[in-house]
Amino acid sequence: MSTLAVVPILVNAGAAVLPTVFTALCAVFAIILRPREWVRICREKPRIAVAAIAIAGAFILVLWAFPRKSATRHEGADAMDWARVALEIIQREQASPLAPFALETRGEVAFRSDASRCGFDGGSVPQNLRPLWAFKQPAASFLSSPTVVGKRLYCASFMVDVSGDFGSIFCLDAESGRLIWQVEKIDGTDIRGVFSSPAITADGKYLIIGEGLHFDDGCRLICLEAETGKLHWKIDVPKNHIEGSPVIQGDIVVAGAGAIERANHLPPADPGYVLGVRISDGKMLWRNDVIDPESSPAIAAEGVAYIGSGVAGNEIVALRIESDAVLDVKKLDRILWRAATPYPATGDATLVGDLVLIGTGLGDFVNSTPHPAGAVLALDRHTGVLRWKKELGDAVLGPIAVRDGKAICPVRSGKVVALDVTSGRELWSWISGNQAPVLAGAAFGGERIFVVSNDGFLAVLDANDGRLIEKHFLNDETESAKQGLSFSSPTIARGRLFVGSETGGLRCFTGAPQ
Repeated sequence: MSTLAVVPILVNAGAAVLPTVFTALCAVFAIILRPREWVRICREKPRIAVAAIAIAGAFILVLWAFPRKSATRHEGADAMDWARVALEIIQREQASPLAPFALETRGEVAFRSDASRCGFDGGSVPQNLRPLWAFKQPAASFLSSPTVVGKRLYCASFMVDVSGDFGSIFCLDAESGRLIWQVEKIDGTDIRGVFSSPAITADGKYLIIGEGLHFDDGCRLICLEAETGKLHWKIDVPKNHIEGSPVIQGDIVVAGAGAIERANHLPPADPGYVLGVRISDGKMLWRNDVIDPESSPAIAAEGVAYIGSGVAGNEIVALRIESDAVLDVKKLDRILWRAATPYPATGDATLVGDLVLIGTGLGDFVNSTPHPAGAVLALDRHTGVLRWKKELGDAVLGPIAVRDGKAICPVRSGKVVALDVTSGRELWSWISGNQAPVLAGAAFGGERIFVVSNDGFLAVLDANDGRLIEKHFLNDETESAKQGLSFSSPTIARGRLFVGSETGGLRCFTGAPQ
């Protein structure tokens, strides 16, 4: 998004036309630097080409004839360099903390803010929550987790009818919940229901998100212009879907295309793969087979992505993210290591120091299992060697949030368990009301932890001992949750908390005075 500065300009009539002429000249040079476009214009619109050349020539003559007079004109005591003034205004506005898209330049952009999965922007943490606004769509649930960048919030929705599932991707004003743009079709085709959460490039230009739910095929990895929602590119995954949230490093995005499962948990078609795509032009750089990679990967600074392999895969895979051509030159394999897991690794990978943590277990977000089991694993991210394992009795499907030496683990049994990152020792646990499964990741903001149970309650816990501080109902009071679809992981940003729900829309909470 361009930054505009308004400055007073005092010119005579002759000078007033110079910006227009200069713009035309710039256009000519831009075309010349794009030979194909120049040839097309000369062939299809010769009059425009001749006029552009004539204007450029006239401008060059003006510059040649009057250089001394123009320079002399600004030597008086009252002269003002308006270009310099405009530049100074732009620089001041870009330095403002409230400037739209005044983004931190980061190499890696991951689900839940970064690879620690805390869902926290590092600012103030709201206390004594009170609802501020809610964004609702008829019959829509919000399974995706919101991403806040500057003054904008990005998310996606899901709805279902007799003909299938559908979704939309949208951008809101984070302050008011006002809709800025919404996309429901890509190239004339309805967007499938969305579970994936959006990733925004570090420069704020592009939004990337996966499409589809567990039984969907014919889905896409979608890249939109963040400013307008206009399609930048799409990658088709005809026999798969992308439930996991993409992760970005530089100009590369990595995502997993998960398998569609039969009742016997075996994929009927493509068992899945991980793909790397160049963001600037949508070119697929590589594809590597991995069974059912439903989780969101994490990328380390050295350019290695870690992702879980789910049903029938049961492993964690570390992959180099550079293009095939680069790896060929370096004589390196795509796979750095593979490590077997006791259960399907469907949880999102978390990085802390030299460890990669991931949740594993039986069952999925909708269906439990007659014999529940699950564990959190911590592996050396350089070698894949197991450092510790903690059995938790049921699946850990959501991302594990790590901060201050604690790993906050959501468990399908309804527990939230805090583990010591170094040893895996349990520090404390909390259990939700009616033992409703906790499937979403926690927002970990210093002394407070925000968790969502699938019956639609938001709980605020003390990070030191797991004590319940406050609790809020997220769903519509007149339309209680029916399917237990509260999967949206809460996000703390700009001193507010944002979270999706099954029937209550996408909600924003602010803090109240104590």
